[in-house]
Amino acid sequence: MNFKSFFAYFLFSKSHRTGLLVLLILIVVLQSIYFFVDFGSPIKTNPEKEKWLAIQTEIDSLKELARFEGTRLYPFNPNYISDYKGYKLGMSVQEIDRLIAFRNENKFVNSGEEFQKVTKVSDSLLSRIAPYFKFPDWVNEKRKSNSISIYRTPVFATNEKLVELDINTASLEDLVKVYGIGEVIAQRILSFRESLGSFVAMEQLNEVWGLSPEVLVNLNKRFKVKSLFGIKKVNINNASIKELAKFPYFKYTLAKQIVIYRSMNGAIIETADLTKIKGMPNDKIKIIALYLDF
Repeated sequence: MNFKSFFAYFLFSKSHRTGLLVLLILIVVLQSIYFFVDFGSPIKTNPEKEKWLAIQTEIDSLKELARFEGTRLYPFNPNYISDYKGYKLGMSVQEIDRLIAFRNENKFVNSGEEFQKVTKVSDSLLSRIAPYFKFPDWVNEKRKSNSISIYRTPVFATNEKLVELDINTASLEDLVKVYGIGEVIAQRILSFRESLGSFVAMEQLNEVWGLSPEVLVNLNKRFKVKSLFGIKKVNINNASIKELAKFPYFKYTLAKQIVIYRSMNGAIIETADLTKIKGMPNDKIKIIALYLDF
């Protein structure tokens, strides 16, 4: 190979070198112009459009204010505010989520102050909705007794031996004698008992809304399950979705899952089969099974 002829390709004359230098300078200049100069079209302001946007912003703010003011409120328990209800009240998504997370821990708020502490709603919003808060009877009674600073001796705080009554034959008058139970809660207990026909365990009273742990202790001191009669049995293999959904421990979704399980696996033969059904409350199966006909 002739290296002299090869290197001859890399030899430049003076005019070539001048041309390359001019080309390099031209490239640098063009790159600098491209980097520092804005070639975008100038933004044209439209006075009419800006005016319309300002009006629309004001309309949106008025709509947000009317969302609450246009809502007719009735007394409600703030522990059970749904996403939609919270939105209508003017709560933010974060405030609603805080309340739901608190309730998922099986906790309750019992005053407007506790509601604000949990949700962190503003003072102005709390002042608008707090007058409509409605809490269970036992909460109001407890608050009232604290405000007048009079010590009320509980019904069972005596040295006399208590006579245990049968919860399945207890009347409304028997129930309201228990400290912390008013007529409303007593009627809930009786209605729940009626839907079942009869209680099979005292722990079923935990299902009655509005009963505090303290009141449940008093109930267990005063009442026991002494008789089982009139239990309303549910034929789990023949009942329709509608019939199953009437059973207090089954909601419509669970009733539907039971029917699906029956259609795919055949008859439900024993209690153990219930654990295989999606959504079945396994912690209550022993009680539920006593109300079922297999």
